[in-house]
Amino acid sequence: MVSNTQKEKAEMFLKYHHDEEILVLLNSWDSGSSKLIEACGYKAIATTSMGIAASLGYPDCQVIQLPEMIEVITRIVKSVQVPVTVDIEAGYGNNLNEIIDSVKKIIATGIAGINIEDSIDLNPVLIDEMEFCERISAIRALSDSLGFHLVINARTDSFYTSSGSSQEKLSESIKRGNKYREAGADCIFIQPVWEKETIATLVKEINAPINILSNPTIAAGLSPSVRELQDLGVARLSLGSSLMKATLALIKKVADELSEQGTSNILLDAMTPLPEAASAYKMAIGLNK
Repeated sequence: MVSNTQKEKAEMFLKYHHDEEILVLLNSWDSGSSKLIEACGYKAIATTSMGIAASLGYPDCQVIQLPEMIEVITRIVKSVQVPVTVDIEAGYGNNLNEIIDSVKKIIATGIAGINIEDSIDLNPVLIDEMEFCERISAIRALSDSLGFHLVINARTDSFYTSSGSSQEKLSESIKRGNKYREAGADCIFIQPVWEKETIATLVKEINAPINILSNPTIAAGLSPSVRELQDLGVARLSLGSSLMKATLALIKKVADELSEQGTSNILLDAMTPLPEAASAYKMAIGLNK
């Protein structure tokens, strides 16, 4: 059963992809990070599967069991008022029926959208494009049968995993992007790309809103600024696992400095000014109002 509230959030989230202003998403991994991002003024929450897995001590690529993932997603959805879109990796299933069953359970948490990708364990050989289109079409049919429009962000990993030339990766991304759109996807997610010319070509050649990733941990270059991406026609920008990795990196830096030098300068710098650090904590637990 999909509530009217969930339907309205999904409609709102879909609209954000067609607004003149680019949709910027900071990816969260638990209730606290989600509340903080919402309190900072962001109009939707996107999860990072890698971040959620890491927060529970798992590696990425569907090692985490679906019930554990659903438990986290449920807590996130209940903790914020804005639409939530979740990264479901390749769908948490070994075949179409299992994937649809998983998506049905994920929809039941109250989400507005999903990311689904066409690679498994970042294998250089992507899922057959027609097979992936079948998955998208089946998810769209499921969404329609429930009476609401689940926002499907279909990710192609042509640039991420393939070993071909840049032009071959670009051509494959365009081909797959258009097929995924025809199959029922609302937005096409291509990562990692950062060159303006490549991004402009993707926007021009794919008949769908485009999602670009800004995550220096998996790219050889930094993506253009938010304003530059908006001017290029990009509809959606997300940070992926980078916020979670930055948090873990800070913990390691503080721990290394404390054990090697006996000082806490990095920690103090990160918490300066102290009132802002205290404010961030209050925002994460919902006391910012």
